[in-house]
Amino acid sequence: MTRVLSALVLLPIVVCVIWFLSPIWTLILVEAILICAVLEYSEISVRTGVSLSRVTTATAAIATCAAFSLAPLHFPLVLMTATLGIFLAELVRRGPESVLASTSVAALSLLYLAIPLGVMAALRAKAGAEVLLLLLATVMASDVSQYYGGRAVGKRPLAPVISPKKTVEGAVFGVVAGIAVMGIVGRWWLPGVDVALRLSLGATIAGLGIAGDLFESSLKRGAKIKDASAVIPGHGGVLDRLDGFLFAAPVYYAVVELTR
Repeated sequence: MTRVLSALVLLPIVVCVIWFLSPIWTLILVEAILICAVLEYSEISVRTGVSLSRVTTATAAIATCAAFSLAPLHFPLVLMTATLGIFLAELVRRGPESVLASTSVAALSLLYLAIPLGVMAALRAKAGAEVLLLLLATVMASDVSQYYGGRAVGKRPLAPVISPKKTVEGAVFGVVAGIAVMGIVGRWWLPGVDVALRLSLGATIAGLGIAGDLFESSLKRGAKIKDASAVIPGHGGVLDRLDGFLFAAPVYYAVVELTR
């Protein structure tokens, strides 16, 4: 029940920001989510033995995310500068003996968190609210179908070492749901993509969502924690809700750009 109530509170806020407000508000929302995600990621890193400068990592992530959405032509330069800034900050803070580990983990947050969230803000700005909401609907439908389908009929574990509760049957439900949403709703919200590509895209997004979930689960398992945090009652942390989008968003963005 707590899981459902949290969704009923948060989901309308996200949808209203995307649908009714200008694209800059989506970027602001995305940046706020990114800060929370970076803090959770930093805590996971600390629990695995690698401490990060949270301020430097969050600042670099914010700049990277904004650049992808607002200044794509300058994005490579911003990404390089952000990575260099992380390196210099970690060199000063930790010294040369530990700089490789801390820089590598901090820089990964740019690829893992900042770029996918920047992609989502860019989708709203360049392609419209419908295109971004279609991505959200596809991933969420897949996630819900995996959860309830797996609970109902799931027997064979998909990745028992990483996520013991995730099942093959649940994954099948999730892929089917992704195909259905992209095939049906995408007819109106992604009309520039033909039906065969939309169906393939739905399956791909669902599959990447599952991969993103397993990736985040492996990070948590390495840190010996169940949830990234307890900030969202019934759901865990921001990372626990984002994981399905982080691998899927860049691929979706590439398809949208290529078919516009």
